[in-house]
Amino acid sequence: MICVSIGRGRHRQLIAEYKHLAEQGAELVEMRVDWILRPVNLKRLFAERSCPIVFTCRREQDGGKWSRTESERLILLRSAIVAGVDYIDLEDDVAAGIPRYGKTKRIISYHNFRETPQNLWDIHARLAKCDPDIIKIATMAHSQHDNLRLMRMVKESKIPMIGLCMGEVGLPTRLLCGKFGSPMTYASLHSERALAPGQLTFREIREVYHYDAIRPDTEVYGVIADPVAHSLSPRIHNAAFRQIKANKVYVPFRVSREELPSFLANCREWGIRGLSVTIPHKEDVMRFLSQCDEASTSIGAVNTIDLSGPTAMGSNTDGPAAVQSVVGAMGQRDARQPLAHVNALILGAGGVARAIVCGLRAQGAQCVVASRTTERAEELAKRFGGRFVEWSARHGVKCDLLVNCTPVGMHPNVDESPFEKRHLLGTMTVFDTIYNPEQTLLVKEAREAGCKVITGVDMFVGQAALQFELFSGTAAPTDLMRREVMRAIGPAKF
Repeated sequence: MICVSIGRGRHRQLIAEYKHLAEQGAELVEMRVDWILRPVNLKRLFAERSCPIVFTCRREQDGGKWSRTESERLILLRSAIVAGVDYIDLEDDVAAGIPRYGKTKRIISYHNFRETPQNLWDIHARLAKCDPDIIKIATMAHSQHDNLRLMRMVKESKIPMIGLCMGEVGLPTRLLCGKFGSPMTYASLHSERALAPGQLTFREIREVYHYDAIRPDTEVYGVIADPVAHSLSPRIHNAAFRQIKANKVYVPFRVSREELPSFLANCREWGIRGLSVTIPHKEDVMRFLSQCDEASTSIGAVNTIDLSGPTAMGSNTDGPAAVQSVVGAMGQRDARQPLAHVNALILGAGGVARAIVCGLRAQGAQCVVASRTTERAEELAKRFGGRFVEWSARHGVKCDLLVNCTPVGMHPNVDESPFEKRHLLGTMTVFDTIYNPEQTLLVKEAREAGCKVITGVDMFVGQAALQFELFSGTAAPTDLMRREVMRAIGPAKF
């Protein structure tokens, strides 16, 4: 169940949002009355109850806005119980002084906005003595290990328990707590009105992650990165899982370099069956995998981990996706080596460039690498049998295919291009791996010059589709995945 938290300064605003949520199908709404600026009018708040309410009045020390006396707050909490509110949220230090009455269910809560303490079970024991129907522990996560410790507790608790970690690191707990047995998770109505760090919106948690469909046997997939909040992968993979009616969910995990080994060691406890890997882990992760396929070994980077078998298998879908996009745009020139006689200029020498050079060379293309970091360009060219040129000499290279693997032109620097317009020829195919925005300055100028164009969306969807097929054993709904990307990077966003 999803409990949507709302807090507004006026009664009429709070009531309006409550009614709107009930109309949208919310099963439970938390009214944070500590936000109300005037004395709280319970009769007015409870006049027309269209879905169950959690009544919460949080002190400043517990992350709330209550600024009047503690005596007034306790009277308000007791009055809400007498009025027959569905749930009452009580901190453990006041719960003993507010006895059970009527049918109101008691949520006994503990919040820590600084850390996830080591003595979680001591805190749990203290809450359990306060006559709870539900125990709630919400802490700040600084690692995925913090998240896992809390999820273990949710699973092992004899009393129904809500366990949530706050912040970007804690996001997986908000999505997977139900898998471990939590009776509910919390969401906000709007992203700008989140009442706790890392809180997702009701629409996101329901329509992107399909929280109510997550069960103990749901298979978990995800993306590991640092940071990870910007990733579009959860949107497209979850939409695709939904399309094929698979009992799977795809979750973002913010994992630091330091905790990468321990996170990978604990993947199976999360129920994780597969992972997408991105910055900064594509190279480092290889050291912790049982096996890597030939392509990822050649590239020296992994972007996909298969955990469905007894060992962890690494692969890389960036190169194949890039080749598919290029062959689709330029046509097949040779059955065995579709890109034979293609001269490609690669801008950049990072992980994406390595994957693309590897893929292009395997299909017969000749590659020239130019990067602001000459040493990296030289190393990449040497590794795959190409050649390199200085960054300043890039416009002098004659090529059929120009590939931008640099971040030049990426949001917010959308007025920049890595290649001058006057050197773009109509005979060229231009491939920009940036997907946000899709229509980079390079792409726009290439179209104006009459070039064939491949956008970053093509590659992003292509590599995700290959991952999806590995994760699901089913052909990817690429049209749907493309629509989800365009929705995310276009004007209409969640």
